Amino acid sequence: MRLTSLSAPFAPGALRRLAAAAIGLAALAGGAQAADTVGTVDTAFKLIGRDHDIIVEAYDDPAVQGVTCYVSRARVGGIKGSLGLAEDKAEASIACRQVGPISFPNAPVKAQEEVFSERMSLLFKRLRIVRMVDAPRNTLVYLTYSDKLIDGSPQNSVTAVPVDRATPIPVKK
Repeated sequence: MRLTSLSAPFAPGALRRLAAAAIGLAALAGGAQAADTVGTVDTAFKLIGRDHDIIVEAYDDPAVQGVTCYVSRARVGGIKGSLGLAEDKAEASIACRQVGPISFPNAPVKAQEEVFSERMSLLFKRLRIVRMVDAPRNTLVYLTYSDKLIDGSPQNSVTAVPVDRATPIPVKK
């Protein structure tokens, strides 16, 4: 009796080349800024590859010193998730907080601007964070949502960071 290998359908080294291609495409997709991982919580065990989990990441706003956004989102595990081939769910939660004195080193800021973007699938889905300025209330509003090339997701989350009236938000006209 002859046993066949699980990798029989693949030519030698094909899985390695596939992983290298996925990493190369991920590098091309790029992102505005890398996130700092705060922590993860496993939600489902996978025998092969990474477990399904929820990841919490911190993003410092590049145009507003003293504001950090914390985003939690689900990540698919298993073989596809470990290789970056799985499509993560479109659900995310955001909480932005003042973590130091707020200043605007690159003043003025746009009234609405995408400040972070991260891929959630190999080619089509991205998690986006948009900053909006609520000038009458001197508040920064952050919205997170995901979109696809064809069809976006209506699921979103919003948070706000009030800025002291002594520090007016300089808005680009």
